[in-house]
Amino acid sequence: MSTEQITAPSATLTELQVHEAADRLVAAFAATDTAAYFRCFATEASFVFHAEPRRLDDRAAYQRLWAAWVTEGWRVESCLSTARLVQVHGDTAVLSHDVLTTTSTNGREETTRERETIVFRLIDGDLLAVHEHLSAQPEDER
Repeated sequence: MSTEQITAPSATLTELQVHEAADRLVAAFAATDTAAYFRCFATEASFVFHAEPRRLDDRAAYQRLWAAWVTEGWRVESCLSTARLVQVHGDTAVLSHDVLTTTSTNGREETTRERETIVFRLIDGDLLAVHEHLSAQPEDER
């Protein structure tokens, strides 16, 4: 009988899994599907948005902000993710991409071009976003 210890390999994500998780997140955002969108984030996820005065330290803080926007008549009309770069690091991955988003508030539309970084982590078998950073895309890169 061998005394060797068998260790399970550490979880390793694939680029495909990250693209699929990003597709779910973007689709839920584009549909203004609040429940599906926030299921894409871990409860401890943090958020940095260039248009907000301070960092949001958890999912609940972002949910409150989102709810206020929706109450004001805000909704997402479309969202397109392009120029994706996925970097996998074991059970964590970083996705950076360009985002073209059209929102409306009480029928008045606004289109923004931004760059976004999302950090995903495998948590209890689910690939969830644990950090999101959104910044304005410089005019010369549009």
